[in-house]
Amino acid sequence: MKRIVSRYLVALSTVVGCSFTGLAHADAAHPVVALLPGVTDPFYFTMHRGAERAAKEEHIQLLFQVPKAWNTTEQVPILKAFIAKHPDVLLVSPVDKQQMIGPLKEAADAGIKVITVDTYIGDGHYQTGKGDADFPLSYIASDNLEGGRVAARALAKAIGDKGTVYCENNKPGISSTDARAEGFAEEMKKHPNITVLQTQYNEDDANRAASHVAAVLARNPDLAGVFGANTFSGSGAAQGVKAAGKQGVVKVVVFDAVPGIDEQIRSGLVDIAIAQRPDEIGYYGVKFAADAIRGKKIPVFKSTGFIVLDKSNIDKPEMKQYIYSN
Repeated sequence: MKRIVSRYLVALSTVVGCSFTGLAHADAAHPVVALLPGVTDPFYFTMHRGAERAAKEEHIQLLFQVPKAWNTTEQVPILKAFIAKHPDVLLVSPVDKQQMIGPLKEAADAGIKVITVDTYIGDGHYQTGKGDADFPLSYIASDNLEGGRVAARALAKAIGDKGTVYCENNKPGISSTDARAEGFAEEMKKHPNITVLQTQYNEDDANRAASHVAAVLARNPDLAGVFGANTFSGSGAAQGVKAAGKQGVVKVVVFDAVPGIDEQIRSGLVDIAIAQRPDEIGYYGVKFAADAIRGKKIPVFKSTGFIVLDKSNIDKPEMKQYIYSN
């Protein structure tokens, strides 16, 4: 895991050095869109590539910088630096749905149009005239509630619709993973022969997620499956199952299709991966930004879909496009 993170940081330094420094303020002839993701992760690098594709089509200059960790301490200073550059539109993945309301309101008050991508602030319902978090113009993301349901259905099928399962999550307060866990729990209520244990939170620490699996197995040796609600939760859960000698017995469903997920599925380390479409999120983000700059009305919500990857389809050529890249 440390080697993977180091590789991401090398890529990050290259991207940031090319796209953020030395940029002039936006003006009517040279529209600028800033993309501020949540953390250093293949999901967001893939999103950036989709945004770049749309930026070329729309003749927009694209700013891009990624926080090193998923927290407001890392994200807010980058946000303030973006505000100083005064782009026309800010595309942002808020790392906390409450704590980021104030900082993003500063951008809106400065005349910068705000669109959230992947995650949201408040309840995610914008342009309602109600509450203090309705000022963003749009929210573009996977339907994470449905994503949790998709994961639950896939896991239920994998374990023969009976047994004990639980959700391994990063931390509460993040709109995307909260919704996935909620969708997972809701869907599992339709499966009376499946018992869902209490969700475990690992603070985005894969090693902690692996330890959770060991502890849950000690209390529930008949554990049938685990759902990892984000990248680190999924990878940690898979390693925990392997360390316990339960690979293939305890089914592991992970959210997101990180590089190497195809090999993990082939080897049996992971049984099922729920792939989002971050390229589309970035692409539509810039397209919506371009329309907003031109004064066009844009949808307040845009949902992108999911692909379920498993041994039955992982070797099909058309599935390669759904695996994220660095």
